[in-house]
Amino acid sequence: MLASKLYSPTLRELPADAVVMSHKYMLKAGMMRKIANGTYAYLPLAFRAIEKVKKIIREEINKTGAQEILMPIVQPSEIWQKTGRWAVYGEEMFKLQDRHGRDYCLAPTHEELVTTLVSMDTSSYKQLPVSVYQIQNKYRDEKRPRFGLMRSREFIMKDGYTFDMDQEGLDKQYKLMYDAYWRIFTRCGLKFRPVIADSGAIGGNASHEFEVLAESGEADIVYCEDCDFAANIEAVDPKTIPCDIRNDKEKEIVETPGQHTIEMVCNFLNADVKQSVKAVVYKLDDTVVLAMVRGDHEVNEVKLQNIYGAINVDMASEEDLERCGLTAGYISPIGLKKVKNFDIICDKTVMEMQDACCGANEKDKHYIHVNPARDFGDVKVDTIRQIQEGDVCPHCGGKIVITKGIEVGQVFKLGTKYSEALGATYLDNNGKSHPMVMGCYGIGVTRTVAASIEQNHDDDGIIWPVAIAPYEVVIVPANNKSEEVMDAAKKLYDAMEEKADEVVLDDRNERAGIKFKDADLIGYPVRVTIGKKWQQSGNVEIRLRRSGETIEVPYEECKAKVMEILAELHEKNR
Repeated sequence: MLASKLYSPTLRELPADAVVMSHKYMLKAGMMRKIANGTYAYLPLAFRAIEKVKKIIREEINKTGAQEILMPIVQPSEIWQKTGRWAVYGEEMFKLQDRHGRDYCLAPTHEELVTTLVSMDTSSYKQLPVSVYQIQNKYRDEKRPRFGLMRSREFIMKDGYTFDMDQEGLDKQYKLMYDAYWRIFTRCGLKFRPVIADSGAIGGNASHEFEVLAESGEADIVYCEDCDFAANIEAVDPKTIPCDIRNDKEKEIVETPGQHTIEMVCNFLNADVKQSVKAVVYKLDDTVVLAMVRGDHEVNEVKLQNIYGAINVDMASEEDLERCGLTAGYISPIGLKKVKNFDIICDKTVMEMQDACCGANEKDKHYIHVNPARDFGDVKVDTIRQIQEGDVCPHCGGKIVITKGIEVGQVFKLGTKYSEALGATYLDNNGKSHPMVMGCYGIGVTRTVAASIEQNHDDDGIIWPVAIAPYEVVIVPANNKSEEVMDAAKKLYDAMEEKADEVVLDDRNERAGIKFKDADLIGYPVRVTIGKKWQQSGNVEIRLRRSGETIEVPYEECKAKVMEILAELHEKNR
């Protein structure tokens, strides 16, 4: 490819919403353009990187025996209503009607459709297992699309599905896909961690996320320093913390004028935050839920949502608080009257506490000397706090550490949730009917490209892993005015026939400095410079983008050396 012909229009000024590095560099390097909020067009450089990720996915998923198919993006509402998920996605689902008034959606995922599809032609145990996948656009009406390809409304996803006779069959398929995902992300040159995850709206009883480790990640990943335990922060039930304080005093109301936050109250009372109880009030569908955790802890909202089987999770309004007899800033369960669609839930650690302080449901007043197990009355008790750094590992008792990650893939054991709802059954060898046991396996293709940039960049631009770099090599003639230099560069370019589709010749009529800056911005793994040194000594410079190492070789040996370097770079990603 000649750089003069490459469609990669660069930007000087970046949009204000370009915050993360992948968004900035993909716009600046002319890899994509924003069409609408959360919607992007992929230009040649981005398209090539995306296609390389797809190729790796296909090669590894095909090894599992899965077969590629293609399903419709526009899906009828009926199949979603059968599973109850027409409402689950709520406003995140793009919904539309045809000219006859029939309801459809733009697919956010394909569990319903693939289950319906497989059930059409699969009825006997002899036809199982079935394993299919597709690579296709998905649509989710994100409330706040941001971070470029990290959270967009239209994105490319690989989604796969398996159908088996029983749990044993599912376990085998799950292991095959888990291992394939490990190989995929390794080949993409990513540093990642598979972690235990919550299944969310998809459902199922077991799940792992594949998280690319990056400071810009939205996910909090917890792992143990002493064992191989790793999980999404929301998927962990931390251990209950015992209390070594004993208290025989009766609870007492004290004046706390103007003290309406945990920190303010504890400072005013000269109390440790760990001896306070925090109240957070949610609206879970139609139910107001008062959640109580220790003052230095946070509520695990995903766990809370799962406990109540809620579709929508919001903070309670002022009207909700008033209806339930709650005074903002001074909330507690003590003395509350039962009202309709109102519930109270306390973390297990809270119920271990003694001599604590909490709100009194009166402005400027708090309770002291509270023993929650004694004073909170009839409340629901469960583990609803979020695990924290320094907590005890739930597996080995070691120390928990928290880092940031970008979710690029997830595997689920769905069980029979969808097959039962949609009538996807098979007959065993005795003629008895059973629901198929399903698994689901997704990879965010465009997100993988963005995550790679988030993990691999510097102040000058992108540092692509060679396996998914748009182009592997750029040849830079440093002196456009010299016919000899240009001829030598063209000759080397033509000689790279084994890598003909992976080499760019920067033939633009630009200064060498501009070409070098663009090469670093785009992130070509290898740069070959033909300039003064070649004119003086016959040597050319080979520079490695990742390490910054520069190697001088005679012009005649350049091709062989570049091929050797590329082979070594590819080998590191296997």
